[in-house]
Amino acid sequence: MKMSFVFYAIFILVANIVFAQTPLKSTQNSFSRQDSLRGSITKERAWWDVKEYHLDLKIDISNRSIIGSNVVCYQVVNEYNVMQIDLQEPMQITEIVQDGKSLEFKREGSTFFVNLKTVQVKGSLKELTVYFKGSPRIAVNPPWDGGIVWKKDNNGKPFVASACQGIGASVWWPNKDHLADEVDAMHISINVPSELVGVSNGKLVKSDLLENGTTTYHWQVSNPINNYGVNFNIGDYVSFSEIYQGEKGKLDCSYYVLRPNLDKAKMQFKEVPRMLKAFEYWFGPYPFYKDGYKLIEVPYLGMEHQSAVSYGNGFRNGYMGTDLSQTGWGLKFDFIIVHESGHEWFGNSITNKDNADMWIHESFTSYAESLFVEYYYGKQAGFEYVRGTRINIVNDIPIIAHYNVNDKGSSDMYFKGANMLHTLRQIVDNDVKWRGILRGLNTTFYHQTVSTKQIEEYLSKAVGINLDYFFNQYLRDIKVPVLEHQISKNKLSFRWSNCVPGFSMPIKIAVNDKLYWIKPNQNWKTKDFSTEKLDFKIDNNFYILDSEIAN
Repeated sequence: MKMSFVFYAIFILVANIVFAQTPLKSTQNSFSRQDSLRGSITKERAWWDVKEYHLDLKIDISNRSIIGSNVVCYQVVNEYNVMQIDLQEPMQITEIVQDGKSLEFKREGSTFFVNLKTVQVKGSLKELTVYFKGSPRIAVNPPWDGGIVWKKDNNGKPFVASACQGIGASVWWPNKDHLADEVDAMHISINVPSELVGVSNGKLVKSDLLENGTTTYHWQVSNPINNYGVNFNIGDYVSFSEIYQGEKGKLDCSYYVLRPNLDKAKMQFKEVPRMLKAFEYWFGPYPFYKDGYKLIEVPYLGMEHQSAVSYGNGFRNGYMGTDLSQTGWGLKFDFIIVHESGHEWFGNSITNKDNADMWIHESFTSYAESLFVEYYYGKQAGFEYVRGTRINIVNDIPIIAHYNVNDKGSSDMYFKGANMLHTLRQIVDNDVKWRGILRGLNTTFYHQTVSTKQIEEYLSKAVGINLDYFFNQYLRDIKVPVLEHQISKNKLSFRWSNCVPGFSMPIKIAVNDKLYWIKPNQNWKTKDFSTEKLDFKIDNNFYILDSEIAN
């Protein structure tokens, strides 16, 4: 048996560190009630639609604590009188008020069940205010093992930021912590010592200098935002800005970095207009023109906080100076700027409804890296980059996890997912059509929460092929399909093996340097060629293995 490419052990360890996840529950057969309360649309969540939050924060840096309130504005979808609000221990809700009256509530782990006193009339707009305080969980390995990062810069000044994608926004502020219901707009107020700057999502409305030596920064988000995309950053920041002339007009781009790093940032952040130009070409307009684009230096590697992308890559190209593809192309761009900003399209504008479908965020954004390379360095370079990332694939557990329990799938959602999409592009075999499909995704699902089913159905329709078998193979199974083939004089026999039932992906081959399409299934097929000797090659842009069967 001969394999066309081998999975090398080298670099897999690096990849596991790079894309480390919290323990993957997909290896478990059971989940707790807390998992269900966090991951499902409970009846206490289903009856109301969150419309706006006003999050008011006072950050006590010396005590590593937060005191604040969140005004929750919502529309009643169906009449009910118990509301679920989420806030993780050790944070505490001290009071909840509606219509001037304090409400009773009961805590169950990270869930608070609030008893509402007034009748919740269907269609009506209501609000309540949640007061909270506490010392939130300290992030151990941000951004993957999230919470709050409390550090100091090289001058000894506080350098603080939040990062909570996996663990959830309720690790530090009270909200309806489920991906399916994004708030339509948000106001965020951050009170910090006046010698520091508080930065959050959206656009800065104003700052209030107070007599007690603190300053409150008021930020306004005008677009829908997922909870984990909300963040705050505190530091001895200086800022600079520019206007990017994009597909929808003028886009405000602002940059916040620690004071000593200003000159380095002005050089390295030239990557931002390059990123915007490439991604607007492939995906369509940047999704948040109203809120602008920000890149903010943080005390950890980075995260895709909406309109406030977090950056900690040390003002250098690559991923912390390394090339995750080992092709050389990964050192041609700043990985964190390109990858995390790519999430503005896939993750922030198009958001999965359930954590089990996180591949929608990570697969498309990891694939976007190769499109960036292709835009600036050519198609062959982009193809080499995405193929190179295969060395990081582990095929341990499926990419799609269990639904309704806040579960997550394999870290293969990054590189295997990217190569799945690259393989799909080969099936389309039309670059203009492929670009139209990607842009169409961002038009069809603009500012929406979606499911895997919706994305699969869109792609099947756009490609013109029922792709059920394709997604079952790459998203729901860990096997890599093998194209078995046998050559006998001028005959080529072939079939798929090591695959899900019904797998029938067409594939491009070369015989004596001439290209052909074949359509294998799981039964042997034979194709005759008008030559006695066959030099057979498979297009290596398809993520498969091949096996030559001896006569």
